[in-house]
Amino acid sequence: MQYILLGSAVILEIIATTLLKASEGFSKLIPSISCIIFYVICFYCFSKALLKINLGVAYATWCAGGIVATAIISSIIFGQKLSTLGIIGIILIVAGCVILNLYGTAH
Repeated sequence: MQYILLGSAVILEIIATTLLKASEGFSKLIPSISCIIFYVICFYCFSKALLKINLGVAYATWCAGGIVATAIISSIIFGQKLSTLGIIGIILIVAGCVILNLYGTAH
């Protein structure tokens, strides 16, 4: 259940961040309000996930998921290009997150 909450938090954060871009500096009402609502629900889900998942692992997973998905979305939806080094960086973020989730906690 805790990983479902963490996954929900990641998805909600991605939606909220995309809406943040669409709000154009909070100058558009609907995307601005939607962004705030999605962030609030995101943090609620994340806080509930933290009841069972270590903070370091949960936060790294949350950030990595958000960074990777947001970079891809910004490229597809907003036409922002990624450099080769940017793509390598994303691969390293994913690899680091996988390693942390598999081996980062003491048992």
